[in-house]
Amino acid sequence: MSADYGFWKYKSKAAAHDDRRVYTLLSNGDTVVGLQELPVEEIRGRIRAVFSDWEWLDGDNCESPTGKGSFGLSTTPQFVRFDCYGMTEADINRLLDVLTQEFGCPLYDPQIGERFDSWADV
Repeated sequence: MSADYGFWKYKSKAAAHDDRRVYTLLSNGDTVVGLQELPVEEIRGRIRAVFSDWEWLDGDNCESPTGKGSFGLSTTPQFVRFDCYGMTEADINRLLDVLTQEFGCPLYDPQIGERFDSWADV
């Protein structure tokens, strides 16, 4: 099974947000007015540290040493996206936790069209 997950931060929580449209624009590499820039290199470094026991094929693609899953990492200054393939729920949660808990970046799940940001300040 495959799934992808996106992360970004709005500058203001008060403004109306069209999360599906924002996700599409960001996935296409566009810049979106009203979004914060993310510490992308720091995030990339942390993901590499958390998954240091996995095989990094290049700077963006990583495979489980047991053959049970892989993911691709895509970033822009405003966006982080994981494309996950055959990963366990525990390993997916390790990825999600880095962005949500360590960097305060809400999750958008395009599979269900929902952004989980009720806890976020913005």
